[in-house]
Amino acid sequence: MLQRKSQKRVLIALLILLPVLWGGVAVATEQDDTVRTATRVLDKIMEIPESAIPPSLLSNAYGIAIIPEVIKGAFIIGGRYGEGVLLVRNSAGGWSNPSFLSIGGGSLGWQIGGQSTDVILVFKSPASIENIKRGKFTLGADAAVAAGPVGRRVEGATDVMLQAEILSYSRSRGFFAGVSLEGSVLNILWEDNGSYYGQPNVTVDDIFAGRVAAPESAMALRNSLANYAP
Repeated sequence: MLQRKSQKRVLIALLILLPVLWGGVAVATEQDDTVRTATRVLDKIMEIPESAIPPSLLSNAYGIAIIPEVIKGAFIIGGRYGEGVLLVRNSAGGWSNPSFLSIGGGSLGWQIGGQSTDVILVFKSPASIENIKRGKFTLGADAAVAAGPVGRRVEGATDVMLQAEILSYSRSRGFFAGVSLEGSVLNILWEDNGSYYGQPNVTVDDIFAGRVAAPESAMALRNSLANYAP
């Protein structure tokens, strides 16, 4: 009798915990999908050198944000939202594991409503990354942002491009180009970081410094990025 009661209690406990455990797996899977999609976006953009981010620019970059499928919305009247990943150079000169972040606000003025867009931001120095880690960060207000050059070389870059702290790109309907993203707001997604790395209190510094174990999808993204920007 006692054994049956014990078994019943264990079963009840499992039934109570199952939704919690399943919810955690679902969220982690969602973030894993985001990382894998970001890898595919990067590979797709860089596969045609004549229309890709110049390799020399990427090689000298301090950080990169890859935000796939910025949400379809009424871009004509403003407003968009997307979630992606942010990576930086680590102390060894390689690329860190990804932190999750979101982009929102502003508008892609030339874009037609209802079309999703992949966005890439290239950061030239640590200053903007440090500000993003502290809280809400607005492109154009907290740091100068400009549409980035494409192709094998950066000789065609304008003075505005060269002076900007952040260079921005977008890809829609297979077309990739530099695009202005002034007014867009970047935020770290703390809960997504916790779910992906399995540590609710993980910090961005922990992630960038490699102090937490990362899923296989993070290594795949890092390897892909290192291939284009050693």
